[in-house]
Amino acid sequence: MTVVHHPEDARILHRQIRALVDAGHEVTYAAPYSARGVVPRSWVNGVDLPRAAERRRMSAVRAARKVFKSMRGKVDMALIHDPELLFAVAGVRNRPTVVWDVHEDTPATLSLKPWLPALLRPPTRFVARMLESWAERNFHLLLAETAYAGRFREAHLVVPNETWVPDTVSPPGDDRVVYLGWLSEARGVREAIEVGRLLRPHRVVVELIGYADPQSRRMLAAAVEEGALEWRDFMPNDEALKRLDGALAGLSLLHDEPNYRHSMPTKIVEYMAHGIPVITTPSPRAVELIERYRSGVVVPWSDPQAVAKAVLALRDNVEERRNAGARGYAAARGNHHWPNSARRFVSQLEAWNGVKP
Repeated sequence: MTVVHHPEDARILHRQIRALVDAGHEVTYAAPYSARGVVPRSWVNGVDLPRAAERRRMSAVRAARKVFKSMRGKVDMALIHDPELLFAVAGVRNRPTVVWDVHEDTPATLSLKPWLPALLRPPTRFVARMLESWAERNFHLLLAETAYAGRFREAHLVVPNETWVPDTVSPPGDDRVVYLGWLSEARGVREAIEVGRLLRPHRVVVELIGYADPQSRRMLAAAVEEGALEWRDFMPNDEALKRLDGALAGLSLLHDEPNYRHSMPTKIVEYMAHGIPVITTPSPRAVELIERYRSGVVVPWSDPQAVAKAVLALRDNVEERRNAGARGYAAARGNHHWPNSARRFVSQLEAWNGVKP
């Protein structure tokens, strides 16, 4: 169940739900289908929910609570993906086993919400920390990052944001740079637009794939109209990943924000999985990946000129471009292939529900 994430969210649908279905389980997936303009996949039982957006969240939580109550006798387990949904399941009698999948550092993330007034952020972060402590005492938890473990008293299974790594990939090309993921100021959308302008005279296209927050959409639309870049908006994850094949490089231009400092940049693993070099800002986990596997280039924060220079250097050095892509692919296949974590994920949920191996 989610009211925040897109129904086609890669972690929820294409990894976790797919793993459960492949293991023989029946999955009902409650998500904001109508609000996002999509329909449920044929391999889930879809239930439509409102979308929680900016300050308009409580009506979605109330609708989710109603659905949860109506289905509590029909399901063995509820897996929720938003901290808001803790309110939807709290205090419900005769509820099934509840698992909260912790996707992010909730207190730190609040500092990035433009709809939350600055004066309210400190007390809201305090409430978020209290909510996490309460959830740990009352529900089972899964963590998307090892770095989240420090926020909780007990040890919890980490289900990392790994990806499906293809059996084979194409070598990186020389005329297209891609970005895949949510688009916002904090994730480098302004820098990506400027990189597009800088690379246009060199006949290298910047292609952005992903849903943009309201503050970025107008900026992106103007950049597309100007011809600075291509923006494909949201695409289902399985379709979007195909766009990585044959690109010159993949961009990860995160800003230096608390929520990003200890998080594994999923897009970097996805770029590596498709055999293309990575160009990233120096968030600690990104640097760790790039230096360990020699799979790309680290550039300074908020420096479009450095990004464009790195792109052109890779374009002009075919051997290094292909070698970086090949090293990244081998590392992703060996260490970040989702089926390895999928087995642990399914086994843990089965154990919590009393299913013997």
